[in-house]
Amino acid sequence: MNENNQNATSYQGEKKHYVAIDCIIFGFDGQKLKLLLIKRNFEPEKDKWSLMGGFVKENENLREGSERILNELTGLENVYLEQLFTYGEAQRDPVARTLSISYFALINIEDHDAGLTKSKNGEWFTFDEKPPLIFDHDKMVNKALAHLQYKAALHPLGFELLPEKFTIPQLQKLYEAIYDKELDRRNFSRKILSTGLLIDTGEKYEGGNTKKAMLYTLDKEKYGSQFNDFHYFTPKGFF
Repeated sequence: MNENNQNATSYQGEKKHYVAIDCIIFGFDGQKLKLLLIKRNFEPEKDKWSLMGGFVKENENLREGSERILNELTGLENVYLEQLFTYGEAQRDPVARTLSISYFALINIEDHDAGLTKSKNGEWFTFDEKPPLIFDHDKMVNKALAHLQYKAALHPLGFELLPEKFTIPQLQKLYEAIYDKELDRRNFSRKILSTGLLIDTGEKYEGGNTKKAMLYTLDKEKYGSQFNDFHYFTPKGFF
């Protein structure tokens, strides 16, 4: 008996479980934080709303699985993805014992393939419009949102939700959307500029009817090196 057969024999009597990945995909439309959901076209829970998910393939690791699932729905690659939590309640899936690893993703809505998303029954929802979700997916979303709020207060990951060029008022609007609260304009501007993460493009924003604001872009080198630094973008005790 070879080593592989011996190993297989040692697992005899143990039940097999499914391993799934569910992606909580956040986007920002310039005004509100949004969540990308799909309407299921199969049982169980057909025609109900769900996170985008799938089973881990035999020859891929968890990261590869999460990237594949995200790409299948949005057409995007190399976006911000972070593993969050594992859900393993025995009865969480009525079909079979399934463990699910949740990932949350941050994308610029303008970048994704809207046609591909639509073909997968995908739709963006604001949080005040979000329908009830299947299984424990509402719990996953709530945990991911709390984690996003915690990390965005300390680290510059909010930039992942913005277009390449943006104004400070647009950035402030993003943070207000994440926390559903207003921020003081002067304090926020001062804190953002003090990080040294922004590069002044010398251009001004041409959209809207208000006074033209300066357009900035992210200093990606500093962003990468300072990502884990603590910047405190929000007031103490804000959330």
